[in-house]
Order: sequence, then structure tokens, then C-alpha cells
Amino acid sequence: MRFNGQTSRHTARIVTFSVLSLGMMAGLAGCELGPNFRAPQPHVPAQFTATGAPAQDHDKISNAAIDTSWWQSFHDPVLSALEHDAASQNLDVKIATQRLAEARAQAEIEGATLYPSLDFAGSFTREGPSKKGIFTALGGGSNTGTATNAAKTAAGTNSSIGGGGIPGSAIQPFNLFQYGFSSVFDFDLWGKNRRTREAALAAVTASADARRAVLLNIEAEVAQDYISLRADQTLLAIAQRNLRTADHLTKLTQERAQAGLANALEVADSEAQAASVQAQIPALRAAIAGQESQIGLLLGRSPGALNAQLSAPQAVPAAPPLVPVGLPSQLLTRRPDVREAVAKLHEATAEIGVATADFFPDITLSGSVSLQALQFSNLNQLAAVTYAIGPEITMPLFEGGKLRGQLRLRKAEQREAAVNYAKTVLTALHQVDDTLTDYDQEQRRLQSLNREVAASQHALTLAQERYRQGLADYLQVLTAQQSVLGAEQTQAQSLTAISTDLVKLYQALGGGWEQTYPVTTAQKTP
Repeated sequence: MRFNGQTSRHTARIVTFSVLSLGMMAGLAGCELGPNFRAPQPHVPAQFTATGAPAQDHDKISNAAIDTSWWQSFHDPVLSALEHDAASQNLDVKIATQRLAEARAQAEIEGATLYPSLDFAGSFTREGPSKKGIFTALGGGSNTGTATNAAKTAAGTNSSIGGGGIPGSAIQPFNLFQYGFSSVFDFDLWGKNRRTREAALAAVTASADARRAVLLNIEAEVAQDYISLRADQTLLAIAQRNLRTADHLTKLTQERAQAGLANALEVADSEAQAASVQAQIPALRAAIAGQESQIGLLLGRSPGALNAQLSAPQAVPAAPPLVPVGLPSQLLTRRPDVREAVAKLHEATAEIGVATADFFPDITLSGSVSLQALQFSNLNQLAAVTYAIGPEITMPLFEGGKLRGQLRLRKAEQREAAVNYAKTVLTALHQVDDTLTDYDQEQRRLQSLNREVAASQHALTLAQERYRQGLADYLQVLTAQQSVLGAEQTQAQSLTAISTDLVKLYQALGGGWEQTYPVTTAQKTP
């Protein structure tokens, strides 16, 4: 199809004028109704301290910034490798990543309303009008030459339409060719669309911080399960060591009984003690297998996939002597659930503006320009151009209280979000305080347990020597043996508790993702 130059230039001028007019209207958008969001500034203490801890013990923590990879403070390469894999393979993290992608896509959809839309449409229609319809009321002014006029009308060459009517038998099907552009722009005088986009962007921020929270919880859970695994392996080693001691004492007791130096009761007691220690071993092995399976689940691995990596026993990862905890003021910008609560408060505040704008008129400007003809060859003529442009106003007059109810709802949701934020901040401060206290007090407990283990081991050595010499009965040896087993198990549990409390402390502090997200190891959003 060919266009003559005049038609092309005229069509281009109309399209340009329409688009420029809509663009100019975009610059005339008015104010934004509703409150502007301001992040709350809650009161927090100047620094973190463990409740009830003496001043001399405060040197166990520092105000230095938290290491992003806080698990590396345990200096355990296996744990570091597990954390690396968890960030990239955990399925909950991947789900949170897709939710973030959904929130970003929704924000993109909401942001599109700020710009004019421009659409192209082309159509061809073959239409057969009714022989009893409106065309029978149209004609060339008389019945003379009606058939000729009808033929001209159907062919698109008749430019005179008047009274007189067209006989139904003379009405023929006709073609209609059309293509062109249309555009619509919402003035957004009251900022409804901008508030909607603001709320959507706040939802994106909330979703991003929710993903940070998922990642932090997964990292903490991996660390706690790994520490529990090493603790169970340590308890298994303690049980096996005590079982060897119990078996040795049972053999010694049996030999003494054969020599007439011990009675049957002592033999039975020694055998019962050995059986009691041996009974702990299957349960510990089952616990170890369960911890390996749980870690595999967190890493998105199939059962048994981590056996080679975790089966070799290792000591419980030890806590460092000095733990950086940062400042309470930094907690508000670092902890993901606090950041998420701020974003949700922002979203709820923006929604008030959307509900407020619903009370005011909505003005849109629409325009279109197209070429329309009954013959395809006529589309290149200037006379085929058709256009329309004009504003439309919509104003609520009566909604039965719907708009007032929506505004009250949005304000109530904003107040709820504000209370939730205050609760989240207070909970975070309490959790840090509680975990600091637990971490400090468990270290004190371990100091006493270390002395208990040393004393009970020395007592067992003395009791065994006196028993061999016939200076003590087996009851003293049995008591000493039970004391050693209990003290060593409690000591191992205390070491585990210290490391676990440190993980909980890092979790309460919010980890270290306040500025960046580990995109090199975590699932990226589309």
C-alpha cells in the first residue's frame, strides 16, 4: 500500500500532537493526598550489655560491626561450606526469592499507570447489514435511482445520505478497513497512582527483607544443627570411652570375685553399669543420623548425601573469646524483621493516600488517530483520516459508605502496622538481651563444670587404685565412675550451649545482610 506525502505528513502531525498533549498533561499532575511516610525513631539503649553480668565480664563483647559471614568466627571449614551451600540451595530461600520477584513485577505493573498508554490496532471487517435495519431509512432523497445509490453506498462512493430509504433488496455487504493509534493518560491529580506505586515499592522492600529473614533463619538453623551434630558425636565418644572403662572394671571385678576378693553383688553392679552406658550409644547414633538428615534437608540434598562430609567426628565448634555485637541503633537497620516491619508500615501509610484520593474526581485524557475506508485502496487518502481526543471525568457521588469504610480500614491497618513495628523492635531488644545473658551465664557455668570434671576424674583414679589394693569396695568405684560420666556429659552439653547461644545471639542481632544480599551464593531474582 502506498501513501501520498500529504497523507503521511498529516497523519504524523496528528499522532505527534496527541502524544505530546498527553505528555504535557503528565507534567500537570497534582499533589499527593494522604500522609507522607516518615520512618519512626524508637528509643534504644546506648550499647548492649548482659543483664546481671559484672562489669569485668563485659570485655567478652565489643561494639565492633558484625561480620557478614558470622559463622566463620567458629573457624570450622565444614560449617562454612555448609552455610555457603545453604544460601544457594535451600528451598525456602528459593521460594522467598520468587516471592520477591512477584513483588517486583507487581510494582512494575502499578508503575505503568503513571505513563500514557499507546496502542496500535488494525482491523478488517466484512459486514452484511440488515435488510430491515437502519439502512432502509437512508437514501439519496427519493426512490428514483435507489438501486444506483445503494450500489454506490455499498461501494463507498456515495457521499450523499438523506431521507427516502433504501429497499432491503438493494443493500449489499461491504468491507471496512481501519488501522491507527490510540492513547489514554490518567492525570492523577490527587496522586492515587503515585501512592499505589509507592505502596508497591514498599511491598518490594518488605519482600526483600523477608527473604533476608528467611536466609538468616536458615543459616542459624544450619549452624545449630551442625553444632548439635558435633555435640552428639562428642557425647558418643564420651559414652564409648566410659564403656571401655566400665568393661575394664567389670573384668577386674570378675577376676577379684574368682579370687574371693569380691562378691556377686559387686559383679552384678559392674555389669549393670556397663550395660547402662552401652544403652546410651544407639540413641546417640540415631540422633547423629537425624542431625545429618536435617542438615541435608536444609541444603536441599537427598537423604544420605552428606554422610561422607559429616560422618567423621569432630569437636564442637568453639566460640571466639571476643564477640562483636555492634550498637543497638544499628540493630534497627540490620535486623531483617525490623526492616520488614518498617516497610510494611510504609506500605500501609501509602495506602491511606490511595483511599483518600478515591473521594476526588478522576480525570483521564484519551486520544486516537486512524485511517478508515471501505476500500483498501482509499486508505492512502487524506479523507480516510479519523481522529478523536478529549477528557473524561469520573466523580463519586454516592457509594453507600464504601469510600469512608475503605479509608477507616486503611487508617486502622496503618495503626496496626505501627504497633507491630514497635513490638518487633521491643522483641528484638529483648532477644538480644536474653541471648547475651544466656551466653554470659553459660560461660560461668562451664568454668565450674571444668573443675568438676577434673575433680571427678581424679576421684575415679583414686577409687580404682584403692579398689585394686583392696582398700575400698566397688561402691566407691561405681559412684566415682558415674560422677565422671555425668560430669563429662554435662561439660560437653555446656560447650554446645555456649556455641548455640552464640548462634542465637547472631540471629537476634540480625546477621550482617543490612546493606547487601549474598547474590553470589543465593538464588538471584529474575
